[in-house]
Amino acid sequence: MNEKRKRMEELTERLGQAAKVYYQGSSEIMSNKEYDALYDELLFLEEELGIVLAGSPTAKVGYEVVSNLQKERHPSPMLSLDKTKEVGALWNWLREKEGLLSWKLDGLTIVLTYEGGHLKKAVTRGDGTTGEVITNNAKVFDNIPFTIPCKDTTVLRGEAVISYEEFEKINRTIGDVDAKYKNPRNLCSGTVRQLNNEITADRHVKFFAFSLANTAVNFQYRHQEMEWLSGQGFETVEYVAVNKDNIEATVKDFEKKIIDFSLPSDGLVLIFDDIEYGKSLGATAKFPRDSIAFKWKDEVKNTRLVEILWNVSRTGLINPIAIFEPVELEGTTVSRASVHNLSIVRELALGLGDEISVYKANMIIPQIAENITRSGSAKPPDKCPVCGSHTVIEDEKGVETLHCPNPQCPAKRIKAFTHFVSRNALNIEGLSEATLEKFIDEAMIREPADIFKLEAWKDKIVVMEGFGEKSFDNLTAAAKKAAHTTPARLLYGLGIPNIGSANAKMIAKACENKWSRIESITEEELAAIDGVGSIMAKAYVGFFRKGENAQIVESLLQVLTLDESFAAPAAGQLLGKTFVITGSLYHFENRDEAKEAIEAAGGKTASAVSSKTHYLVNNHINSGSSKNKKAKELEIPIITEEELLRMLPKP
Repeated sequence: MNEKRKRMEELTERLGQAAKVYYQGSSEIMSNKEYDALYDELLFLEEELGIVLAGSPTAKVGYEVVSNLQKERHPSPMLSLDKTKEVGALWNWLREKEGLLSWKLDGLTIVLTYEGGHLKKAVTRGDGTTGEVITNNAKVFDNIPFTIPCKDTTVLRGEAVISYEEFEKINRTIGDVDAKYKNPRNLCSGTVRQLNNEITADRHVKFFAFSLANTAVNFQYRHQEMEWLSGQGFETVEYVAVNKDNIEATVKDFEKKIIDFSLPSDGLVLIFDDIEYGKSLGATAKFPRDSIAFKWKDEVKNTRLVEILWNVSRTGLINPIAIFEPVELEGTTVSRASVHNLSIVRELALGLGDEISVYKANMIIPQIAENITRSGSAKPPDKCPVCGSHTVIEDEKGVETLHCPNPQCPAKRIKAFTHFVSRNALNIEGLSEATLEKFIDEAMIREPADIFKLEAWKDKIVVMEGFGEKSFDNLTAAAKKAAHTTPARLLYGLGIPNIGSANAKMIAKACENKWSRIESITEEELAAIDGVGSIMAKAYVGFFRKGENAQIVESLLQVLTLDESFAAPAAGQLLGKTFVITGSLYHFENRDEAKEAIEAAGGKTASAVSSKTHYLVNNHINSGSSKNKKAKELEIPIITEEELLRMLPKP
C-alpha cells in the first residue's frame, strides 16, 4: 500500500511538471505517449486504492476566491495538551502502559470530514470551541486526498504545516523587511486562511494526520488507527511505539533528528496506545488525560552583550535589538535577538558588556533568558536614529515603548518607497526594502526622485555590505530602465489612497495619457470614470493639492521620461466588453499580462462576475468554482485562454 501511494505521489509530481512545461510553451520533457502511459498508470492506481491525491491531473481543482471564512462550532471542545520538558515525567506518566510517541508539528490543527469517500469539509481548530471553514484551501494542500476508499462518514485531525525550505523561499520574495514572516507557523496560519486559494496552492502546505475522531470502523489501539489512516491515503505524523524501557532512548532519537528535520516541530506528543483506557481517564477543564506534550528543553548559552540597536519601524515605534558575541544554538550561529520594547530592556537591566544567557524559543527564535551582570547602563536614545527628532516614551498599561513623533521621518515613509519601486509601479528590480532602508539611513534617499540619482553616491554604495561594483551597476541600470515609464505606472506608484493599479490605468486612459490632465483632473471628471467613486475622487484631488506632494511629483518629472503616447481603442470584438479572469493561465505569464492585452484591445477587466460581465476566462470550464457557478446563473459565456487569444487582435 505504502509503495503504491508513493508511486502515486511520483506520478502526480511528474505529470504536473510535464503539464506545466507543455502549457507554458517550453520544450517538452516527455512525449505525449509517455504522458498518456503515466496518466493511465496513475488512474489505475487511483481506482485500485480508491484514493485521489491533491494535485492529481485526474481531478484538478479550480481556484476560487471567497468573500469570507465562515465560522463553525466544533461538536466537542478541542483541548490543548498538558506539557513537560522532563523525560522522567514522560516515564512516570506512561508507567506500565504502551504508548505512541510522535512529532508535535508546529503548524495549524485542521479537522477534515469525508462523506461518501469525498472531502466535504475542513475546519481549523480556532479557539478550540469554534473554528473557521477552510475547505476551499484544503483542496489545494499538496498531499490531502480528495477521495478515500472508506465511504462512511470519516472525521480526522491533523496538522497543516509549511516546510522550512518553502518558508525561506517565500521570505526571499518579500522585499519589505517588516512584512517577512517570523516563522513557518505564522506563514502557515495566514496561508490556510487565505480567501484566494490560488495563494494557498502556491505555498505548498502539507497535512499530516495524527488522530481519528469519528468513523464507522472501531479500533482498539491508536497504532491501528494510524495504519488505517495511512491506508486511506493520508500521510501521518512519524510515530514510534514506546514503553517505560525505551521511551528515554526514543526521545533522544527524535532530538537527533530535529537538527535536520524539514518541518517545524516544537516537541513531541505521547499518547496511550489503548484507546478505551485513554478515554476512561477523561479530561480536566483544559487538558485531555490520554496524552501529554513533551517540549524541547532549550539549549542555553552565555555570551556578552556588545550593542543595542534601536530600529525605527514604519509606524514610528523604535524597537531595541540586542547584538551579542556569536554563539552556537541548536545547530546554528546566532548573534542578535529582539528585546521587543523598552520595558523589557529595563526589566533585564541591560548594559553594554553585560554577560547574558540566550536561547532559541521553540528552537527557532533567539531570545535573552537572563542578564547575569544586570548593570542597567543601557539608556534609550533621546533622538530618533533616522531623523534626529526627539523621541517620546509612551506607557500603555504598564508597558513602555519608544517612539519617533516626526511624521516626515524617512523610516515611516519606507512603505511608500517600497510601493513606489514595486512591480506594478516603477518596477525597479533589485531595490528591496532592506536596501532602501540602508540608503535612507545614509541619507542618500529622501524623496522618490533620489532613487534615480544614486550615481552620485557610487563611492559610498560600492563599499557597503552586500554591495560591490556589479551590484551597483545592476541597480543603477534597473533605475535607468525604470525611468522610462508610463503615466499609469507613475500614478499608481505615488500611493494615492484607494488608487490601485487598475484605477490608475483607467484614469490615465480617460486623460489620454497626458500627465498634465492626470494631475489636474477634477472630482466631477473622476467620478464620471467607471469604477471611481466620489470618496476616491476627493482623496485623489486632495493629494495633488498638497504642496509637499506637488513638489515630489515635480522632482520626479525632472528625472523620468513619460511615454504619453495614446491610441484610442480600435473598434473590434473586445470594445466595450468586460472580462473576468480566474484560475491558472498557460499562455500569459500572469493575470496582469492578460488584463493588459484585453485593455489594449479596447476591453475592460473586473475582479468579480456580475450582470455587467461579458466573458469569464477560465481554463477549467467545468470546475465547480463560485465564479463558474455565478457565470452559469447569469448565462455569461465561460471561455478558455485559447478562445480569448483568438478574440485578441493578431500582433
